[in-house]
Amino acid sequence: MVSANVIVGRDEEKAQLSSFVRAAEGQTLLLRGETGVGKSALLDYSADLAAGEGHLVIRATGVEAESELPYAGLHQLLYPLLPDASQSDTGTQAVFDAVFGRTQGTPPSVMTLGIAVLSLLSVSAAKQPLLLVLDDAQWLDDSSAAVCGFVGRRLTGSPVKLLLAVRADIASRFDTSALPEASVGTLTDEDAARLLDRHHPSLGKQLRRHILSQAHGNPLALLELPAHAAAHFGERTPDDSHALRGTPLPLRLQHVYGARITALSETTRTELLKGALDGVAAGPGDGATPPSRYRMRDADEALVCGLLVIEPATGDFAFRHPLVRSTVVQLATPNQRRAAHQELAHVHRDDLERRATHLAAAALDPDEEVAGVLETAAESATRRGGALTAVTWLTRAAELSENHADRSRRLGDAAFIAGHAARLGHARRLVLGDPAAGSHNSPASVLASAYQALYQDGDVHSAQQQVAAAIERLRDGQTDQHEEMLHRLVTLLLAVSQYAGDRALWERTHRLLASLGDRVSERALMYSATWSDVVRHGAGWSGRVEEAAAYLQDQEPWDVTRLGVSAYHLDVLSPLRPHLQRIVTREVETGAVSTGMVMLHLIMLDQMAVGDWDAAERTGQRSLLLEAEHRHELFAHQTRAYLAQLAAMRGHTETAHDLQAVVDSWARPRGIGFLTQVADSVGVTAALSDGDYETAYLCAIGITAPGTFQPYAYQASRTLLDLVEAALHTGRADQARAHALAAREAGLPGISPRLALITFGALAMTADDDEEAARMFTRAESHPAGARYPFELARIRLAHGIRVRRTQGAAMARQFLAPAADALERLGATAWAERARAELRATGVSTRRSTGPSISLTWQERRIADLAASGLTNKEIGEQMRLSPRTVSAHLYRIFPKLGITTRAALRDALNSMVNVPSASSEAARPQAISAASATR
Repeated sequence: MVSANVIVGRDEEKAQLSSFVRAAEGQTLLLRGETGVGKSALLDYSADLAAGEGHLVIRATGVEAESELPYAGLHQLLYPLLPDASQSDTGTQAVFDAVFGRTQGTPPSVMTLGIAVLSLLSVSAAKQPLLLVLDDAQWLDDSSAAVCGFVGRRLTGSPVKLLLAVRADIASRFDTSALPEASVGTLTDEDAARLLDRHHPSLGKQLRRHILSQAHGNPLALLELPAHAAAHFGERTPDDSHALRGTPLPLRLQHVYGARITALSETTRTELLKGALDGVAAGPGDGATPPSRYRMRDADEALVCGLLVIEPATGDFAFRHPLVRSTVVQLATPNQRRAAHQELAHVHRDDLERRATHLAAAALDPDEEVAGVLETAAESATRRGGALTAVTWLTRAAELSENHADRSRRLGDAAFIAGHAARLGHARRLVLGDPAAGSHNSPASVLASAYQALYQDGDVHSAQQQVAAAIERLRDGQTDQHEEMLHRLVTLLLAVSQYAGDRALWERTHRLLASLGDRVSERALMYSATWSDVVRHGAGWSGRVEEAAAYLQDQEPWDVTRLGVSAYHLDVLSPLRPHLQRIVTREVETGAVSTGMVMLHLIMLDQMAVGDWDAAERTGQRSLLLEAEHRHELFAHQTRAYLAQLAAMRGHTETAHDLQAVVDSWARPRGIGFLTQVADSVGVTAALSDGDYETAYLCAIGITAPGTFQPYAYQASRTLLDLVEAALHTGRADQARAHALAAREAGLPGISPRLALITFGALAMTADDDEEAARMFTRAESHPAGARYPFELARIRLAHGIRVRRTQGAAMARQFLAPAADALERLGATAWAERARAELRATGVSTRRSTGPSISLTWQERRIADLAASGLTNKEIGEQMRLSPRTVSAHLYRIFPKLGITTRAALRDALNSMVNVPSASSEAARPQAISAASATR
């Protein structure tokens, strides 16, 4: 293999690349190999071939100096094509303007930006086929790499191809990008010898043999080692003690380049150093370098000795190989590097993030001006999804702070963002590493340790004590110095209190906030009211939440999620979901990961509420994988709780109970009432789905007693309809009515749209006379929230249809039962759908059986069904089975929907029509059934 695209050997690689370039439609290929193995030469070969085939070829190179600048790599790759963005829709242009800093718009998610890139590529490729070539992709910043991976997986069917190369010895985001790969290995012995002889035909036999042995088939080593060896040793073979022998190949090549660099003049070395520190590419580009990149001048000396090459299209200098660039930096003294960074900071005085990067590297002593620039750049990076970059810059800003107060504040900011980026251990180390803030009782230390205690361990009581004590110390200090830290501690205390779900703890929290007076922000008051007990404190907040939601693009990601939690408790989350979906992938992949997890929770909850259950399942599984990866135990169990609730609504009660048990066994010993309440709610929903109304009632009153709403139990109001339905089906009409009236008296309809819907529905279901029932049902059905909560509305229609069939006849009932059955079928609420179909069939309408699992009854259910079919009463069945009549009734409620019937008279025919189901009269089945039941206790 040689330069100028004349390749020795590589027949298989060339054939594969030729096929890639000439393929009829778009695709992506990632080349992976060690340093110097010839990846760049293969990229050159592909680029020349594509150009000859009429392709537009765009080239870019990842550089280590830019690996922390969000979207720097993407800007380099797309820069030549950006003029075409004006030919796309205005949304595409706006996306690029926001990403590349032309406007102050909200930075998009990876998906939104990826779609915009695909649109831009489509416009450009409409003129001629397009090949994007990206060398040294391992150095791409995380944001750019995420977008390139997204785009690379979606080029099929387009005239665009993406060819990338990465080093095998350096980890990168492309290691898990799922892009098609080709491995580039070393040359065969025969091809290595041919390459060496072509470029160094006059080598003596011994030196030739030694070079071949040292190079191990690496093309770059075959090209560079001979000249170095000849210059130092002539024709004799170096002895075994020489540094080249036994040294890793990259170090040997750096030694070779180092000898040439040290021979350069000071002026040329300075110019090379500025180019290396600012990310000047290695190898030829496409002639359209972004204007922010430094251009080396007066470096012909380095060109002559083979350290630089000329970019053909622009005439600019470029490094011959990335190892040249890294060697230039390594050979420079610290003072030389700082001086070069200082000059580069001046060059980039109008580019906030580049200037900040160079100023940070140039500073030696504390410098408040530089620290301020870094702090501003960190804020910019955070809002663009670069949380980890922001942590790095804030940490450096703290190091450069001129006083302890600013140092502690900036380290606290870094720790705060690190915590939201799922780097809880890093956050803790940041504050403990600060002598001024590292005390275990310092606000920053408390914040970091409490985050860890809450999210990794679920230790709500320890976290509450730490945070409350820290707030009291700041309150009694009466200083404005720690106002931002006080705000963060208050917000964390509210989160801890929410997860604890304990009345006494919440009351202590409210008293503490009251003692702070006007130092508590309006946002904190909003969170305090809506996260604690919406029945008692939530009235009047929904409008203010919706007002705040109109300015999401101006808010930090964690502020967006906190507002989203308030919106969830007030049932006004849907308007926020589009924004959450736009930015969640960005935060999960390159930004505040922990905040991204909360965003996924909120998205899932809204998907469940509006009936998009398949999407909710996918969101939950995605969230669970992310939480397991980052060891966020609290969030992982929260996701399991929501997945359990979803499974219960769908009638997958075995799955629901399994997840419920996992959540409950983890959360209950820790006193995490928020999760234990969800687990209890899962039990209610699963029992209702099974038609086991007695169990559903017992689970529901465990959350709140009929006629009351347990203070600070957030599921108390959310399970209103469940308790009423279970009470009615178990003959507890008085308790059901009392609970519906209590909801009205508590003002639930004025708190949230969902609570209004289910309150009116509960009043209709429990009304004493048909006129009131019709009036309340009409209020529920006509409520604007009905369309947003299809599951609740369908259940209310089903209950009203059953009542109407019994009081006004079958014909009147159909208008309620038919839409209820259709909605439940669409949702996938199989058990409720079967119940609705059975009721509809009772009105004389022929319905299709829901496509669910085949009918199966447990031994006990089959035995009860057989006895009921024989004419025995519930009391008589109970005496034979040693069950209470109420339990028998609950079993029959569960059996009827499974069989698709509504009356006892239809039992015998339904049982006879069951295929391959053993009779309950077979005593052989009983021991196994009893054993299975015992195992679940």
